[in-house]
Amino acid sequence: MSLCVRSLSRDEHLAFVAGRPSVSHMQIPSWGDVKPDWRAESLGWTDGTGALVGAGLVLLRPLPRLRRYLAYLPEGPVVDWHAPDLAERWLAPMLAHLKERGAFSVKMGPPVVLRRWSADAVKAAVADPDAHRLGDVEPTSYEQGAQDVADRLRRAGWRQAERGGEEGFAAGQPRHVFQVPFAGRSLEDVRGGLNQQWRRNIKKAQNAGVKVVRGEAEDLSAFYELYAETAERDRFVPRPLSYFRRMWSALNAEHPDRMRLYLAYHDGEVLAAATMLTVGEHVWYSYGASTARRREVQPSNALQWRMMADAHEQGAAVYDLRGITDTLDESDPLLGLLRFKAGTGGQAVEYLGEWDFPLNRVLHAALNLYLARR
Repeated sequence: MSLCVRSLSRDEHLAFVAGRPSVSHMQIPSWGDVKPDWRAESLGWTDGTGALVGAGLVLLRPLPRLRRYLAYLPEGPVVDWHAPDLAERWLAPMLAHLKERGAFSVKMGPPVVLRRWSADAVKAAVADPDAHRLGDVEPTSYEQGAQDVADRLRRAGWRQAERGGEEGFAAGQPRHVFQVPFAGRSLEDVRGGLNQQWRRNIKKAQNAGVKVVRGEAEDLSAFYELYAETAERDRFVPRPLSYFRRMWSALNAEHPDRMRLYLAYHDGEVLAAATMLTVGEHVWYSYGASTARRREVQPSNALQWRMMADAHEQGAAVYDLRGITDTLDESDPLLGLLRFKAGTGGQAVEYLGEWDFPLNRVLHAALNLYLARR
């Protein structure tokens, strides 16, 4: 039976999301409100009876001086990715709908896991001088059927994207993330999974008097001061404060507990802060920030443990620490972040990555040329 793709109302989209245990925070209606430079549309897949069987948020970015768009579905859409007729039944009607909307190229990020590495496997990989990338190391497990999904996409003309980054047209989300499974585990089990250094640092923070509290909208400015300091120290371009205020208002207007802010205090000073996002049973550590001052009291470990404990209490099945590098080179500045996240005792997770479909090959090639020259 063929499927149809149509626009969804916000309420229809939210009702679909509410009926699923896990949907990316980038595939909910309010995420479109966070991205004012993109035009957002909720898409729905309906069967012959009119029942809603799939949904997604597409962001449309216009080409300069042209009424043509890059269509982007970050970490989505939410469809039956393992269907044998994936390309014909699910993706073809989406492409037709987006072409009618003026899209010249479509980018999507299938929420399909390919491989996983345990924390011990990551630790061994980092210590192995012959391992240069995580992909060089035998994974702890493969996800059944994931490679079949990739093969179906290739046969249908989809191309695996090579570029990453979020600014402008260079849309992209991390292919490798680090997650701590919570389902079926007590908080004591989760704490026992932390490595010795993590447990020691949490104890140090407690003994030093570090206090972690939940913040409110007015505390975003304190978070931002640390975030700007972190950006300068780690040499990345920070988002403006207005972005985080927009996130707070948009996400929490949709659900009162969609976005949280946590701050770690010591002697009255905020030393670390982070944002946490929740959709269903999936919780993400979203943005983090810290000062270089008084690191010996371990505010970042205390902050993360409080967030993990709260996520567990609210029934999370997974705590997601988001992106990690797949490069194991000691010279890579992101390797320290990988070590920090691996200390939680979770697992490195590789998704299928992002895929492109050129609806207009000339414009698609022009966009790639523009991105390559940036």
